[in-house]
Amino acid sequence: MTARILSIGTAVPPAVLHQNSVRDLFAAQPGIGRLSQRLVRAAFDASAIETRHTVLTELADALSPEREPEREDAATSAPAEPASLPVISADRALLSPSTGTRNDAYIALAPELSARAARDALSAASVDPAEVTHVVTVSCTGMYAPGPDYRLVRDLGLPTSVERYHLGFIGCAAAVPGLRAAARICAAQPDAVVLVVCAELCTLHFRVADDPDQILAASLFADGAAAAVVSADPDRRGDRWLDLDRFATAVTDDGERDMTWTIGDAGFEMVLTAEVPRIIGREIRAAVADVVGDTRVDTWAVHPGGRAVLDRVESGLDLPPDALEASRAVLRDYGNMSSATILFILRSLLDGDALRDGQTIATLAFGPGLTMEAALLTAGTAAGQRAARDADRAEPVASWT
Repeated sequence: MTARILSIGTAVPPAVLHQNSVRDLFAAQPGIGRLSQRLVRAAFDASAIETRHTVLTELADALSPEREPEREDAATSAPAEPASLPVISADRALLSPSTGTRNDAYIALAPELSARAARDALSAASVDPAEVTHVVTVSCTGMYAPGPDYRLVRDLGLPTSVERYHLGFIGCAAAVPGLRAAARICAAQPDAVVLVVCAELCTLHFRVADDPDQILAASLFADGAAAAVVSADPDRRGDRWLDLDRFATAVTDDGERDMTWTIGDAGFEMVLTAEVPRIIGREIRAAVADVVGDTRVDTWAVHPGGRAVLDRVESGLDLPPDALEASRAVLRDYGNMSSATILFILRSLLDGDALRDGQTIATLAFGPGLTMEAALLTAGTAAGQRAARDADRAEPVASWT
């Protein structure tokens, strides 16, 4: 039996960062050199990002004292909580809290975001929390124990017998292994209902530095959570779903030092060199062949590590200019939310007007290593299934005399 995504829920913090305002703040920091100022402006202006969400309400308030009303979109939001991390001084100088202080903010703020995304997904799938059999949590921006998997059991009222698994510190590509784990669970236990939840608070690790890698990270990353309900039980299918057909993993020949994520004394430290898009563009065709094979791909869901990554994927696979429209839209409106981002893209496809029965979706994500994770999905719709059955019944039956 094929495991399928029954629904996807998303959640973002209510505080919005406008890219131009964040750019100007970083470029005006005390002590920043002229070269770094130019790098800040170049990185932010080339990002193709307009807005991002953050749990750092103090930072958002400093940039937009009269904050605009929150837009209505696919991601649920809630009233802002008091900022728990001191990040900016009265004279608009960015502070540098310790890693412990940043992680304390993660412990305080990440569970609520995870729970909102999970509730959204469960409601959309018409699944009662008591029916969940397995939980897979994903995060690389904080850590604690009992961890995110335990908190979901408590916060959602899941059965205490739920089997729990946590994929930590895998990076931006981790949602695909999370879905793969859910598919493997469903293959072994066809009546399983697996809740996969990704939550990332990347902005907790913002820092001011002359290092180009840190400048690039500050121009891209954002906060958000997403959850998927996965099951192989055909009776749980609703109006639309995504079959999880195939998965593939590839590690590039080089790039081990070009994308890294380590723990420093003043937050987690990202290395994201200019080589990453070039490596992806060079090796993407072989990586995609492993999961796609001879299947015709109708739609692409590609993790937007940045605009340059999407550009390289597009050129490396000879895709038309509009092929990565869903990925570019999520990058524009939400930035790079690490592991949660690919689920935001899949949700936009699953809930979109263009979804049709039998539509194939190639899903690609990239993480430290440099690792490429891929999945091939097939969309299903109840209307399409009914139409196919009606067509079969209408076929003339041959008579033998």
